[in-house]
Amino acid sequence: MGEEKSIEQKLVRAVKGRGGICPKLVSPGFDGMPDRLVLLPHGRMGFVEVKAPGEKPRPIQASRHRLLRRLGFKVYVLDSAEDIPHILDEIGGRNGRNSIPD
Repeated sequence: MGEEKSIEQKLVRAVKGRGGICPKLVSPGFDGMPDRLVLLPHGRMGFVEVKAPGEKPRPIQASRHRLLRRLGFKVYVLDSAEDIPHILDEIGGRNGRNSIPD
């Protein structure tokens, strides 16, 4: 398994551990959108572009990230599993497992 895929799987598990979901984002006809949408309890959300260690976003991805940020959304580039807790804290999740109300 590639490093990028491993980081992505760790992100999904960490989001689930905080009571959220982390769907893969697919945007036909709108290239460059981030890989994952992070949805945490209490209406907290952010976008995460997952990269292999040291890899940078392509120009179209950087452009989409700027657009999303201008619209007021949080956008992160994740290239190290060690950054996952920090990113989730910034998005607004809490440590530990949270229950999601029905």
